[in-house]
Amino acid sequence: MTDSLVREQSGAVLRLRLNRPELHNAFDAALIAGLTAALREAADDASVRVVVLEGAGASFSAGADLNWMRGMAAASEAENREDALALAGLMRTLDELPKPTLVRVHGAAFGGGVGLVACCDIAIGVPEAKFGLTESKLGLLPAVISPYVIAAIGARQARRWFASAEIFDAQTALQIGLLHQVVPMEQLDGAVDRQIALLLKAGPVAAASAKRLVAQVAAAADRAALDQANAALIAQLRVSAEGQEGLSAFLDKRPPAWAAKE
Repeated sequence: MTDSLVREQSGAVLRLRLNRPELHNAFDAALIAGLTAALREAADDASVRVVVLEGAGASFSAGADLNWMRGMAAASEAENREDALALAGLMRTLDELPKPTLVRVHGAAFGGGVGLVACCDIAIGVPEAKFGLTESKLGLLPAVISPYVIAAIGARQARRWFASAEIFDAQTALQIGLLHQVVPMEQLDGAVDRQIALLLKAGPVAAASAKRLVAQVAAAADRAALDQANAALIAQLRVSAEGQEGLSAFLDKRPPAWAAKE
């Protein structure tokens, strides 16, 4: 890990902490590369079942680092395209990670920080958290993160917040679907831990496959083909080792093997 990212694993839970507190965990090329690499490593690590994303210091992430932005403003269009593709790679890696992901949001989440929140499967924040898609103030747009933010909050909401660059609070983030839950700061860690416990009680393959199922259903145009694919999926899961163990444990009124180990 780089100094700007802290990796901590306890049992099956991997915590990735953005660690530039003096800059409110703003992105630069090194942080983007480090977080992408850590997520790809987690994807291939069978010991990791849940990934928690969080920020050190007063904020979750204030978006792009000003010095990094200054450098990119002086760079060529081709260099800017490559830089944007690196951020796009991070967002897609997080969004498609074959592990459940949970984001712990406090303080500011602006720009790319909102993108990280939108890419995670479960988002929990505190009432004091502030959010903003502030790119239009700079004559820019949140283009790279837009697929994930629009998926989270919907097209109509996105049209407002993308254009206005208005800062909004945690209650608004909850109402529009960016956050799943808002709890007082003193209850934040407990709320995160409760979600982790629920995820660890689920079958590892089932929990890891849930987002892929949702994405396929949401994108399906051919409903008959979707029915066939979903029937094949549940049949495959029922006869798998995990499915057999889960059904047997339910019928025997005992915890399944994966839950008993946690």
